[in-house]
Amino acid sequence: MAQRQRPTSLRDRARYLFDRTLARSTGALLGWLALCCLAVVVPVSALLVWTDPAAPRSLSGRLTAVWRTSAETLRLGGVTGAPLRMLLSVLLGLITLLCVSTLVGVITTGLGDRLTELRRGRSTVLERGHAVVLGWSDQVFTVVGELIAARAEEGGGVVAVLADRDTAEMQTALAPAPGTAPGVRLVCRTGSLTDPAALALVTPAAAASVLVLPAEGADADLEVVRTLLALRAALGARTGPPVVAAVRDERHLPAARLAAGPLGTVLETEVTTARLLVQAARRPGLPAALRDLLDFAGAEFHVVDAPDHLVGQDFGGIALRFEASCVVGFLTADGRALLAPAPDTVLAAGDRLVVVARDAVTAASAVPVDCRPAVDCRPAVDCRPAVDCRPAVDPAAMAAGGPEAPEPSRVLVLGWNRRAPLVVDLLRRTVGPGSRLDVVTGPNGGARPTPGPDGTDRLDVVFRPGDPVREETLRGLDVFGYDRVLVLAPDPEAGAERPDDRTLLTLLVLRSLEEEAGRALPVVAELCEHRSRALAPLGPASDAVVRGELTALLMAQIAHGPELAAVFEELFAARGGALALCPAGDHVTPGREASFATVVAAALERGACAIGYRAHGTGRSGGLRLCPRKDERRVWGAEDEILVLTAAPGGSEDAHRTDGGRDRVPRMRLSHEGGDSPSGLSLG
Repeated sequence: MAQRQRPTSLRDRARYLFDRTLARSTGALLGWLALCCLAVVVPVSALLVWTDPAAPRSLSGRLTAVWRTSAETLRLGGVTGAPLRMLLSVLLGLITLLCVSTLVGVITTGLGDRLTELRRGRSTVLERGHAVVLGWSDQVFTVVGELIAARAEEGGGVVAVLADRDTAEMQTALAPAPGTAPGVRLVCRTGSLTDPAALALVTPAAAASVLVLPAEGADADLEVVRTLLALRAALGARTGPPVVAAVRDERHLPAARLAAGPLGTVLETEVTTARLLVQAARRPGLPAALRDLLDFAGAEFHVVDAPDHLVGQDFGGIALRFEASCVVGFLTADGRALLAPAPDTVLAAGDRLVVVARDAVTAASAVPVDCRPAVDCRPAVDCRPAVDCRPAVDPAAMAAGGPEAPEPSRVLVLGWNRRAPLVVDLLRRTVGPGSRLDVVTGPNGGARPTPGPDGTDRLDVVFRPGDPVREETLRGLDVFGYDRVLVLAPDPEAGAERPDDRTLLTLLVLRSLEEEAGRALPVVAELCEHRSRALAPLGPASDAVVRGELTALLMAQIAHGPELAAVFEELFAARGGALALCPAGDHVTPGREASFATVVAAALERGACAIGYRAHGTGRSGGLRLCPRKDERRVWGAEDEILVLTAAPGGSEDAHRTDGGRDRVPRMRLSHEGGDSPSGLSLG
C-alpha cells in the first residue's frame, strides 16, 4: 500500500510563496522590503505616540503624529497637511533615498573593486635588496622556506612571490609560522609570468636575486624560457640582479642560458634528481645528509676570501688550520671550483676558499689556527695543542689501506619515468663489474630504451613484466635478494592528478613484506610532492628523495650566494666530486679515541675532505654533526659514518674537459669562452 502523503503545513506554504515572490524580480524584493519596514516601523511609532503623555488627545492628531514619526524614521520628510502635500513629501523622500543609496552603492563598489585589486596583489612592491620568486610548483615551498630562513639569519628582509594564482591562497600556503622568521616579510603578487608589466609588480631591477621555478606540464621548459625573456624585457638595458632558473630537459638548457643572460644560472632537475637517486642507492642515508648540508638551518657551503698569509700554502696544511669550519677546496681566480684537491695543491693569489661553516659570519671570520697538533701523533689519550705533539699523523691512529673497490651488486628498479635512463646510465658508471639491474616498469611504463653493452660488462640490465603495486609481482621477485630497491615515481603528465599514489602503494606492499619477514629492506623511493614524505611507509633502512627538492635547495643557495654556482656545478655534475657517507673504519682505527682532526688528515690522504660524522644509532634521518671542532675527541666505532667530499675522477681538470663526450659537466652558467654562445652575441 502506498504511503499516504503528509499534508503540507501553512509554514511551508508561506515560505514557498515567499521564495517564489523573491525570485520574480528586483521590484518584488523591494516591495517585500518596504512591506517589512512598514510592518515594523508603523506599529512601533503608534506605540510611541499612544504611550506619550504629551500626545494629542484626538484620534486624527495621534494618527498624524504616527505618520510624522514613521516618515522621520524612514526619512520620508514627515510633512503634514493635504494628502497631495503628503504624497509629494513621500515622493521627494524616495527620490532622496534613491540618490543617496546610489551614491553609497557607487562608493562601495569602487572601494570593493580597489580592495579586490589589492587583495589580488596588483600593487607594486617598493622594496630594494629583496628576493623575487617567479612561478608556482611544488618546489616553491622549499625555495621560499629557505629564502625566509636565510633572511631571518641576516636580521630580516622581504621575499616577493609572483605567480598566476590567488594572492590570499599563496599567502596562506607560504606564510611561515609565527615567531619562526622575525623581521622577514612575505609579499605575494598575482600576474602572468610572461607579461613584463606583471613582472614589474615585484620590482626585479631592485632585487638582490630572482629565481624562476620549473613549471609543470608538457611545455614546462618553454614556459621558463618565456619567463626569462619577459624578465629581460622588464629590465630593459639595466644589468639586473643574478637570475637562477631550472629546467627539466637538457635539450632546453642552451635556450634557457641564453635567455638568462651572463648573470644567470640554469639548473637541470632531471640529471640532479637521477644523480641523487643513484647516490642514495649506493650510500644509504645520503638524502638526509644533503638536506642538512644544503639548507640554511645549520652548516652550509660558503666562499670566503683567503687571508694573505695563506697564499702559497698547500691545501693539506690549510685544511687543518681552521678550527670551527671545514675547508673543502678552492675557487680559482678564473671562477673554477677545485673541490677536494690534492693535498699538495697550492693556494694561488686571487684564489678564494670554499668552506663548510655554520653561518657566513663564522666562515668569514674564521681565524686560521694550526690544528695539526690535535692530530694523534702518539697513542697517548691526552694530546694537548703544544710542542709535545708532532705535526705528523700517527699511522697507529689511522686505518690502514684505502677504500675497497666496488663489488658486484643487484639493484631492483620498480617503475619507469623520463629520469630512468639517466639512473641506468649512472649506475653503469658506478657499480662494480658483474652487477645486475632488474627493472619492473608496470603496465604503463612507457617507452624503454634497449640497454646495449657499454664495453665493460659492468651492468646487466633485465626488464621484467609486472605491476609494482601488486603484491604477487613483488613476492615473485625475491626482493630481499637485492642490495638496493629503487622505486621511481611516474611522470606527472603521464599519471593521475596525484602522481605519488602508485609510489605510496608500492611502498606499502614493500613495508608489509618487511614486517612479514622481519628483515629490513633497503629502499630508495622517489616522490613528486614534499607532502608525501610524511605519508610514505618507509622502513628503518629506507630513504625518500623528493623530486626537485635538491634543485630547490640549490636554487636558494645560489640565489643567496651566486659564487656558489661553480661549486655546485662541480659537486653535482656527472663527473664532478660527490658527497658520500663512508664507514669510520676507512679513516680511523675502530675502538680508538681520536680527534676529528685525525679524521680530516686521514681523509686528505685518501683524496677526500671530511666535513662531519654521524654516530651509530642516531638514525638515518638525523644525528649528522657537521663541522665539529678539530680538537673534538671521541671513540670511533666501526659503524659510525664520516661525511666526506670526494674529488672528481681524474682530478678537477678532467672534470672540466670540453671534448663533447657524455661525461662533460653540464655547466650551470653561460660560458662565453666554451662555445655555449655564438661569437659576438650580446646578452645584456
